[in-house]
Amino acid sequence: MLTRRTTLLGLSAAALLGRTTLALAQAPTAQRFVVVLLRGALDGMAAVVPYGDPNLRALRGDFAPADPGRDGGVLDLGGFYGLHPSLPGLHGLYGAGELLPVHAVAGPYRTRSHFEGQDYLESGAGHALSSGWLNRAALALGGDGGEAAAALAFGYDLPLLLRGPARTGNWAPPSFGQPEPDLYSRIAELHAADPITGPAIAEGLRERGLAAETQGGPAPSLDAGDGFRVLAAAAGRFLRAPDGPRIAALEIGGWDTHVDQRRRLGVALGRLDDGLLALKDALGDVWGRTAVLVLTEFGRTARPNGTAGTDHGTGTVAFVLGGAVAGGKVAGTWPGLGSGQLLESRDLQPTTDLRSIAKGLLRDHMGLNAAALDRAFPASRDAEPFARLLRA
Repeated sequence: MLTRRTTLLGLSAAALLGRTTLALAQAPTAQRFVVVLLRGALDGMAAVVPYGDPNLRALRGDFAPADPGRDGGVLDLGGFYGLHPSLPGLHGLYGAGELLPVHAVAGPYRTRSHFEGQDYLESGAGHALSSGWLNRAALALGGDGGEAAAALAFGYDLPLLLRGPARTGNWAPPSFGQPEPDLYSRIAELHAADPITGPAIAEGLRERGLAAETQGGPAPSLDAGDGFRVLAAAAGRFLRAPDGPRIAALEIGGWDTHVDQRRRLGVALGRLDDGLLALKDALGDVWGRTAVLVLTEFGRTARPNGTAGTDHGTGTVAFVLGGAVAGGKVAGTWPGLGSGQLLESRDLQPTTDLRSIAKGLLRDHMGLNAAALDRAFPASRDAEPFARLLRA
């Protein structure tokens, strides 16, 4: 129902989007930092394919994309790795030296539960906290005493990542978006073991025609993924404003690819690619002072399962991109896929702590000192800040 209040909200949102103005506390830095959460656990070996590893085909066969130069082949990253063919925009950023994939990464936890993994990832610790590491970083930048938030989440919800003592907020246009199919899948998974709510939720999803979609049926169309692109572009406009925020958080679901992964992952990666390019375009010349960190709660199994998908794993890939980033290469130590090299004989062995990447960006890009990093990531002295992520 259209009311005076909703009309005013809509006009206000349109004005904000058009002029890209927002009254925020003055930040002590001109740098911009964006975190993108991929909810559902990205298969890092499918996004950044280690086609040069001689054991890849033995594990995945034709499940892995073809080598560079072949029909449907990966986009080459220098002779060993290749980007999934649905990431042409990121491939262009790589060629411009503005994309740095970091492979074989994981948090300090070893869980295969989405709910625990996301809580730990956003808390910045090996256990759940009541505040997020990005909020605690914003606090160190002076985000606790301003008139409004120095950091914004773009979407309906304020993720744990940005909850805490610093003043933060979230923004979305009125009547924005639709729930991701992945959300229904996660709700069903949470209640699956309950003898009352489990069957009730499953039946409710079937009645609404969602059962096939949540269990790996028809992939969502690209049109259904326009929401991330819209929010990413809005984030870029807000961040570009001289009096806008310096920190932003976004999220995109659809990465829990237990079934029919090749088709579903291609759509999800295409949506991510479109959104990140929209963010860059909206930032304009501020892109040169921006670093973006794209990360997920954990990876997926090295071998496909029996339903043409992959199950919950450990090691995955993170993306660091932006005009301030020293890209054009793949960082991290590749652990190998041979006999005895997989974690528990099933997962990509992690060699880089996700906290190290975040700490490196917060230190070298946003100017946080060692004490502030310790508060953002408690008990993380073993995760040294990752060096050489940024241009000199």
